[in-house]
Amino acid sequence: MTLDSAEAISPLGVLPPPGPSCVHLPLNVTPQELARYAVGLANARGGTVVVGADAPKAQGTGERDAGELHPLMVTHAIFELSGGRLTVNVQHWRQPGGAKVLVVFVPQAPYVLAAPDGAVLAWDGSHLVPVTPAQSEPAPQPDYTAVVPPDASLADLDPHEVARLRGLGQKGGLSHLPDLDFLRELGLLVPSGGALRPTLAGILLAGTPAALKAHVPQAEVCFYHHQTPDVEFQFREDLLRPIPALLTRLAELIQARNRFTPVQVGLFRIEVWDQDEAVYREALLNALTHRDYTLRDAVHVHHYPDRLEIMNPGGLPGGITPGNILRHQPKRRNPLLAEVLARLGLVERAGVGVDKMYQLMLRHGKEPPEYTTYPDAVTLTLHSPGFDAEFVRFVARKQEEMQTLSLDMLIVLSLLAREGEATRAGLARALQLPEDRTPRLLRSMEEHRLITRSGVGRGIAYVLSEEVQRALGREPKRHVPPPPPAEAASVPSVRKPRFSRTGPDLASGPTPAEVRAVALALAREQGRVRNRDLRDACDLNTQQAWRVLRRLVLEGHLVKRGRGTRDAAYELSSPAGRSD
Repeated sequence: MTLDSAEAISPLGVLPPPGPSCVHLPLNVTPQELARYAVGLANARGGTVVVGADAPKAQGTGERDAGELHPLMVTHAIFELSGGRLTVNVQHWRQPGGAKVLVVFVPQAPYVLAAPDGAVLAWDGSHLVPVTPAQSEPAPQPDYTAVVPPDASLADLDPHEVARLRGLGQKGGLSHLPDLDFLRELGLLVPSGGALRPTLAGILLAGTPAALKAHVPQAEVCFYHHQTPDVEFQFREDLLRPIPALLTRLAELIQARNRFTPVQVGLFRIEVWDQDEAVYREALLNALTHRDYTLRDAVHVHHYPDRLEIMNPGGLPGGITPGNILRHQPKRRNPLLAEVLARLGLVERAGVGVDKMYQLMLRHGKEPPEYTTYPDAVTLTLHSPGFDAEFVRFVARKQEEMQTLSLDMLIVLSLLAREGEATRAGLARALQLPEDRTPRLLRSMEEHRLITRSGVGRGIAYVLSEEVQRALGREPKRHVPPPPPAEAASVPSVRKPRFSRTGPDLASGPTPAEVRAVALALAREQGRVRNRDLRDACDLNTQQAWRVLRRLVLEGHLVKRGRGTRDAAYELSSPAGRSD
């Protein structure tokens, strides 16, 4: 980050002396050489690089000063050498005599930075020295949000945003403290260089616009609204604000385009929103709390008619995957920021935010959150293509009868309500548990007459109990095992099915296994199958056909080509599965 020299005149007349946290370089240093010192300082403890400190102190002497070295040349060289992983603040300072010096404020790197050729250098207080692999591995990654920018000061904090934090602090019993003590108690202000200075977490939570732009411009969130499921957007707003203010504005943007459907349950009415506020607030908080702030990318939020996508820099913390996110021990990429938000009551200290999102979405008859991971990013998708109103009523009544339905029970019930049936292995995958850890849960659900099973050994399949099927407005149908794979080549003969708005009537329509067989047969005979093909063949609605096709894609039977419900087509994943 650079600042114009006219706006960055130092009021101080004293430059920090050379030492462990400060490097003095001559005027003839090249931007590439300066970049090596900046990376070496970041690999040590962070600090300041000063260029031209020994230049003449008076103007009009005809001598050169550091004003000839442009900040953009420096930031570009550091970006190239560090692969974009090191963000610095570059300023021109004018000394009392009039000569300019170039000052580069370098944060401590959260992990060791290597040059493109693999070399790793660190500043030892007087020289750049190579770092051996044994020296570069040991330490756990420092908390980037606990770093104190060298030029940060109390002026970087916005009093209005501090007051907002104090309002949240009432939940943690901190509101009685004076402002400075309140911020120190949270770890947002720490003694540094003989004064109280804000950490990056403090700037992220209560920083002024100028401080955010100078120290963490990557904390920006870009919001897009799409009127159709297509990639084109009709509205965009870029937000660089403290996290509490960000949450408020994003909620306003989403709620302005949000809709709800009332569901009557006895004397009570449940409002089922396209995007539940408690769910998307939790998702946004997770993104802002656990993103990688060392990356220069922003968070992107795309609001479509049928889904909300939150694209987050940095991927999931080490060891966590979409397949174990419900069970893995919580990991905090930014411990200080996460701890402060927990003490303020904005996030759960126990790390149950993902569980909360799953539970709320399943209780409202929707599919669970969907995570897609990349090496340096993760996308969370909250689908809202409709919901099962009868399932919402059933869960609400069952909650009163059983006191509570656990998240695991909701996962099983939701899956069976959508798919009709599932094997023990399929349920274990949905539960993110080893298959041998599911019997106790499934036996308990059988005892509560929620599910029934048939078959033996690995051939066991589960369906909703007759009592639950009736509660969902479906006539009970005895479970029929799915046909073997060899029979899937021919389209089964099925009666004209009758479907409700919220799910297939299992008594008079094809079973889920038969619908799957129809989809595979159409793909085999036609070369591809579209949503409308499956709707016409089985008299499904758009969302029912989409769920079947999406399940076949997730299981590896089909491959999706194209985007959107109208343009997407599905082909067999293996040419060997086609019949010539």
